[in-house]
Order: sequence, then C-alpha cells, then structure tokens
Amino acid sequence: MATHTDLDIKDEVKLQYPKKYKVFILNDNYTSMDFVVDVLMSIFHKSYEESEAIMLEVHKSQKGLCGVYTHEIAQTKVMQVHNKAREHGFPLKSTMEEE
Repeated sequence: MATHTDLDIKDEVKLQYPKKYKVFILNDNYTSMDFVVDVLMSIFHKSYEESEAIMLEVHKSQKGLCGVYTHEIAQTKVMQVHNKAREHGFPLKSTMEEE
C-alpha cells in the first residue's frame, strides 16, 4: 500500500522587528541642570554637547528625547533615571512612549 502526501512548503518567513520606545526626561522645578546633563551622559551615553542640548529642550519644552530603544532597554533606562535621581534627592522623572 503506497501513501502519497502533499506538503505545502512556504518559502516566505515574515520577520517582525521589535517595537521601539522613545525615552523622555520630564522637566521639573527642582532638579538642577547639571544633574540632568550628568544623567544624560552617564545613563544615555550622550556627549556633553548633546546632553546640554537635550537638557535645554527639557527646560523649554517640558520634555526631551533621550533615545529610542527596545521595550526592555527603555524600561531599564527609565528605572535608572529614577533610581539615580532618588539617590541624589531630586524628583526627576522619565517616561517611555511607543514609537
């Protein structure tokens, strides 16, 4: 007895890239500008010039874009900002939004 089986083979494989999230620092009236620059340099690995520009954007527009990351990395960055701010007695906040 012979068995015949028809198999459909799909040549296409759909790759889905992970969603990206923007991480922002939010303005407040208590956190020093120097501390914001330090956070941008130490956590987001920005140059001094980039950090200063983002800090001024935060000051003028109430928030500034720090970077775009995958969900887990964005969450970690937000946590790092909050932890560092608390350690130094500042109320600095950070948020993430889906790109």
